[in-house]
Amino acid sequence: MAQAALHKISSNKAFEGELTKYKFKSAALGGLDAQFNLFLPPNAAQGRVPVLVYLAGLTCTEDNGAQKGAFLGVASAQGIALLFPDTSPRGAGVEGETDSWDFGVGAGFYLNATNPKYAAHYNMRTHITLELPQVLEAAGIPIDFKRQSIFGHSMGGHGALTLYLASTTKQYRSASAFAPIANPTKCPWGEKAFTGYLQGGTEEAKRQYDATELIAKAKDPVHILIDYGKSDDFYLKGQLLPENFLKAARESGYDEVQVRVRSHEGYDHSYFFISTFASDHIHFHANFLKA
Repeated sequence: MAQAALHKISSNKAFEGELTKYKFKSAALGGLDAQFNLFLPPNAAQGRVPVLVYLAGLTCTEDNGAQKGAFLGVASAQGIALLFPDTSPRGAGVEGETDSWDFGVGAGFYLNATNPKYAAHYNMRTHITLELPQVLEAAGIPIDFKRQSIFGHSMGGHGALTLYLASTTKQYRSASAFAPIANPTKCPWGEKAFTGYLQGGTEEAKRQYDATELIAKAKDPVHILIDYGKSDDFYLKGQLLPENFLKAARESGYDEVQVRVRSHEGYDHSYFFISTFASDHIHFHANFLKA
């Protein structure tokens, strides 16, 4: 795809590094403007640095993780860049895309749509795995895309786990998630998303967009960390289903070292929960990104 020019929207110094918001015309998203935030640690001035991609949840934008995740200080100390994409295309004008908070705008589910109604614009999988690295490399930004890992929250946790497990090129060295939608073909959020975006619905989704289905078939070594709160309303309502993922991982032969799933009493679904365990996740990925 042709390289789009990056336009800088804003820049803020943070933890001796720089958080910059950019926009560009995204071919993957049907020619719409796409925005993202990029944090570069201070050592990027000396050469290329590894990158950790953060995928946010339903209703969120590229700003939530950058502003509320408590990731920047730890990433700066570890010398790791952070990339914060948006959660969906914006401005496509597809009928119904703004009717509900859990589908359409702000709810792209990190897939490539196959339903013709959405296929021209709802291609967040290509946007994140291919387009953003190409655009950043073409702009000469000092990131080493041979050293990538990925993490996310809720819908973004689903995105992180599935993009990691479904990658045929081992694009990401590790994956982690806060309160992920871990078995989306078995929960209302996922059923609604897949029925809308995919021609084959949940059956099509099982092949590449359900982390529990993917870990059940996985054969290669993996590095996965998951945290969730036991007072999370969405966990209690059966939207997240982390136990299903853990059961499938253990049945596939993955032990506590390769797949670690931690539950936490009293924590909810919010960024207060995420920020509490943010440092653990950055340090987890640093083990693989700096190896």
